[in-house]
Amino acid sequence: MASDQPLPRLWLLSDARNDALLEQALARLPRGSGFVFRHYHLAPGARLARFRRLARLCRSHGHLTVLADSTLTAREWGADGVYGSPRSLAPRRRGLLAIATVHDIGEIAQANRVRADAVMLSPVFPTRSHAGTIPIGPLRFRLLARRAQMPVIALGGMTAAASRRLGWPRWAAIDGLSVGH
Repeated sequence: MASDQPLPRLWLLSDARNDALLEQALARLPRGSGFVFRHYHLAPGARLARFRRLARLCRSHGHLTVLADSTLTAREWGADGVYGSPRSLAPRRRGLLAIATVHDIGEIAQANRVRADAVMLSPVFPTRSHAGTIPIGPLRFRLLARRAQMPVIALGGMTAAASRRLGWPRWAAIDGLSVGH
């Protein structure tokens, strides 16, 4: 893993819809949580500027900051890790935490092959991010998670209540960790 910090149990993902709430949400997370900066909606210069502001805030709260981009960009921007499909995780990621986003057994197998440090398995429950997609549900989530050779982070419709229902130690959210949830 990239950091001497253990893999966080709680992760916040950025999105256009929670951008205005990110500073408050990051400040409310328990110290040592994780943050995945996506912000695909921004132009490159604005994306870098927003990343830098949020990364400073994350560091002040002891959070890991992972970038949804290439390994090269994550290294250039000073991220703690890289996030993406198993195929996008370059083998030359030394010093960076690698989190693969997976949805099925094939992608889990790919994440195992590239030796990702963790996977985010989704969508567990119905979510606005994948509206119309049939969620995998708790039983299938557990069956798929057993196939991963690394820690699994539940994603998709996750909130504190959903995490308790699932009974899973690591989870991530966009809306579920925004202020007011």
